[in-house]
Amino acid sequence: MRIVFFGAPGSGKGTQSKRIGQQLGIPQLSTGDMLRDAIKAKTDLGAKASEYMDQGQLVPDQLILGLIEDRMTHEDCAKGYILDGFPRNLAQAKELDVMLTEKGNRLEKVIFLDIDPAKVVARLVDRRVCETCGAEFHLENHPSKTEGICDQCQGSLIRRPDDHEGKIKVRLDSYVQLTAPMDQYYQSQGILAHVAAEGEISEITERILKSLTVD
Repeated sequence: MRIVFFGAPGSGKGTQSKRIGQQLGIPQLSTGDMLRDAIKAKTDLGAKASEYMDQGQLVPDQLILGLIEDRMTHEDCAKGYILDGFPRNLAQAKELDVMLTEKGNRLEKVIFLDIDPAKVVARLVDRRVCETCGAEFHLENHPSKTEGICDQCQGSLIRRPDDHEGKIKVRLDSYVQLTAPMDQYYQSQGILAHVAAEGEISEITERILKSLTVD
């Protein structure tokens, strides 16, 4: 399956896309991970992306699409993939559709993770991320076995710079203006599924899996 996950910051896109990818046997394609990998590997696209990021600028959509298109050629994407972190707005959604259509493909499902904005702040303020492998934890809902230490690689857990309350509210405002309009776009295509993103992580995963089996 070719799937997109989207929703407000803190809705659990990264966590759930990884879990669903493991269940379905398809990779989670995180644009953040792809950017970091391309820069680390010193590819042409990585070098171009680094120029923008070093100047504090957003990486252009076409460059991100190029990274995604390249990643889709890998063997592990033969049976499908989950896009996490792209598209983030209506223009990107349309550009993604054009790129897929040119390859004779289309998205089969878009999962919209619904969450109360007030709960997003609480989630993100207590989120901790491994600075080595990127694994995510939560001080209350998903703590690491050893405080401040990643369970997977023993790296240090940090709070992201944009996971402070003031910045979270700015990100939520941006989400409402830019990302939420994709709801109507994908709804019109008949591929959108709204899934409640509150409760236990495993419960949310089951809701998503159920939504993927409903036509």
